[in-house]
Amino acid sequence: MKLLILGGTRFLGRSLVEAAAARDWEITLFNRGQSGPDVFPHLETVIGDRDGGLSALDGGRWDAVVDTCGYLPRLVGDSARTLADRVGHYTFVSSISVYRDESKSGLNESSPVVVLDNPATEEITGETYGGLKALCENAVQEAVPGRGLVVRPGLIVGPHDPSDRFSYWVERVARGGRTLCPAPPHRPVQVIDVRDLASWMIDLVESRTTGIVQATGDVHAFRDTLEACPGFDSVTPVWADSAFLTDNNITPWTELPLWMPGLEESGFMRADTTRAREWGLTCRPLAGTARDTLEWLQSLPSGRERKAGLAPEKEASLLARLA
Repeated sequence: MKLLILGGTRFLGRSLVEAAAARDWEITLFNRGQSGPDVFPHLETVIGDRDGGLSALDGGRWDAVVDTCGYLPRLVGDSARTLADRVGHYTFVSSISVYRDESKSGLNESSPVVVLDNPATEEITGETYGGLKALCENAVQEAVPGRGLVVRPGLIVGPHDPSDRFSYWVERVARGGRTLCPAPPHRPVQVIDVRDLASWMIDLVESRTTGIVQATGDVHAFRDTLEACPGFDSVTPVWADSAFLTDNNITPWTELPLWMPGLEESGFMRADTTRAREWGLTCRPLAGTARDTLEWLQSLPSGRERKAGLAPEKEASLLARLA
């Protein structure tokens, strides 16, 4: 199998490469050569920019392509049209954020998606991200009718996660002691290990599966998520409600990952995975993901810049108010 990956050196792309390489597939990467250029030095890498630089792919032919880094429908459409006659199967990585009403539990592939007031916008914000991804899906399906697969992942976690959203909690539990946690303890957490997602996606590529499928894992209570992390026995959770966190200017989702006012009632962490399971998705225990994530974190240089999480001194100040 000859596979082209748009991206391929960060997080999901990296795991897709590893899953395909385990099957001895012939892999080509297309990217700008800016993120992790030394991750796969043995693979053929075509350097180019999907914004006006797709000619670098001229002459190539592949059995399948996976687009891991498409966010703007103009660029995704250009890529899909350019490759339409050069690939047999096209997979686009979308997002569970495409849904119009995330307040409803049990969102599935037929749930209505966001419709942007200005579909021509190319400003990616929290308000436009889902709508742009939905338009990207349309662009792929129009370019390769009957040959496209759209995967809508939920929150992807595991080793090499650059976001620190799940990693923060793994690292924080490992430090032990009193730990500021968003109440209530039973708030839902629904994530998927990047390696499980990647391996399953490669299965779907191999079988040339088409259509739309969302992919995430089982729902866990937030406390159970913490308990799955190595070192939980040394942690004393200190639960703070959204009013306290908001009053103390905690930035949702970034300073305190997996927390946002009202998220415990949202459907974002209660998605229906029936189709994915029917299509063969299986997920490892959360404890295995947490363990491997901690091992990866411990291999990183000390003092690295973190993308999310409370600064220890700010957490200590807030914990003192909750004593």
